[in-house]
Amino acid sequence: MPTEIKIPAVGESITEVTIAKWLKKDGEAVRRDEVIAELESDKATFELPAEADGVLKIRVAEGETIGIGTVIADLDGDGSGAAPAAPTAGASPAASAAAPAPVPAPAADPLAKGEENPRASDQAGYGGTPADRPGGSPASPAPAVATAGGGTIEMTIPAVGESITEVTIAKWLKPDGAAVKRDEVIAELESDKATFELPADAEGILRHAAQEGETIGIGALIARIESGGGVGAGAAAPAGAAAPAAAVPLAQAPAPPAAATATAATYATGVPSPAAGKILDEKGVAAADVAGSGRDGRITKEDAQNAQARPAAPAPAVASAPVAAPAAPAALAPAGGRGQRRERMSNLRKTVARRLVAVKNETAMLTTFNEVNMQPIMDLRTKFKDKFKEKNGVGLGFMSFFTKAVCVALKEWPSVNAQIDGTDIVFNDFCDISIAVSAPKGLVVPVIRNAEQLSFDGIEKEVVRLAGLARDNKLTIEQMTGGTFTLTNGGIFGSMLSTPIINAPQSAILGMHNIIQRPVAENGQVVIRPMMYLALSYDHRIIDGRESVSFLVRVKELLEDPTRLLLGV
Repeated sequence: MPTEIKIPAVGESITEVTIAKWLKKDGEAVRRDEVIAELESDKATFELPAEADGVLKIRVAEGETIGIGTVIADLDGDGSGAAPAAPTAGASPAASAAAPAPVPAPAADPLAKGEENPRASDQAGYGGTPADRPGGSPASPAPAVATAGGGTIEMTIPAVGESITEVTIAKWLKPDGAAVKRDEVIAELESDKATFELPADAEGILRHAAQEGETIGIGALIARIESGGGVGAGAAAPAGAAAPAAAVPLAQAPAPPAAATATAATYATGVPSPAAGKILDEKGVAAADVAGSGRDGRITKEDAQNAQARPAAPAPAVASAPVAAPAAPAALAPAGGRGQRRERMSNLRKTVARRLVAVKNETAMLTTFNEVNMQPIMDLRTKFKDKFKEKNGVGLGFMSFFTKAVCVALKEWPSVNAQIDGTDIVFNDFCDISIAVSAPKGLVVPVIRNAEQLSFDGIEKEVVRLAGLARDNKLTIEQMTGGTFTLTNGGIFGSMLSTPIINAPQSAILGMHNIIQRPVAENGQVVIRPMMYLALSYDHRIIDGRESVSFLVRVKELLEDPTRLLLGV
């Protein structure tokens, strides 16, 4: 009996994940505990190991978002997976009449890549053969005969996910009244999680039942297809030509050439998938310049990634010179590039956006400012940085000084290290300092545990380790939760002053900024010093002005006289 592989629980607040990448192919033999896929949530990336030895049978395509507990693959222990496909390839013409009985052989189609997979989601319309129509081809004349009887077919919004209850018609790819073929993509649907393609359920004349940009529920009517007469002159001509010879020529037509031309002539040939189309737009490469390697010649994401712009722009210009009509509209076009592109927000970006807005709406957030003379710390670093790195194997940066200063100040002003839980205030006698890091997929905030107990080199090593994990997208949920106070350094990007937003459920965040040589007054004299602005944003519901200002002044004192950090005064 096959072993089902389900999405495991990866965190209390995580209800769904995206299959970022299949590391093993459909039908491939895997061993127990061997990593077969990478899963991505709105917080981190996880590896999914095989639960037993066997042959992998993939159920869900790469890039799909599914809920916790969903079955995404099977492990067939007996290793018999690809055998049924061979007999159909060698079937003789005499056996073709009896072939419909064992037709379910196409179930072995690969699922490793969503855009090359005809069964990844029936709404995708990638040009393949859906499971309910085995053996059929998008260009096969059989469906035309079936729909010749006439009638109207109502198309409704298909179910695209457990938690999705409505979708928006992002774009009609076929206008109202257009002749469409079965499985031809007619519209793009957009939910709060993904964008889907909607294929036609039959061949006929398309009639829109909803407008572009309209949001409708799952199961709602979106279009009607009038089948029968008026299916288009192109479809009628081949049918009429085939009618006189319909009695005998079934055996006369050479099967292999017909199959080859059907594959080359499908509507999917040269059409990019949504992901491939976005990549081609970014590169400025025309789809006509790319040879598709997907099903029926469709352009896949890998084709788009490998495509390069052709330096053949001068040729069309010379060819169009003698033509006067197209030249007039070109003269009216505004000078300069005016391109736009639309990108779907990642799960991480959506979560960050939702939480930041919630903090602004649910807290009484204020920001207080001060400035710090960084000369003493810079002198100390210049004096000891070489010996420090030689001894500890890590550089002496500013972050360790700020972390130590913040920990001392948090002990003296515990309300800044506290948080609200319902109607209670929770005070923490430890300092778990969150460090904001800009990762490739968005902002993440790993936590340095018990920072008050770490030395300067211990803090620097932890900062380097967590920053490396963030850049490689390998932070775990545990490494990003449970902080009591946050440090963020916008100065590395050149920010002079900002008002950072609290990292809920914490009550305060300290913003560091760039260091600028500015004139300041010292002992009645104007001198030039490296100055940094500090910004403390805090929740006024729990932290009063006295605590917030005193906390920031204490941090300033410790930074301007680093010996206080060693002596504890």
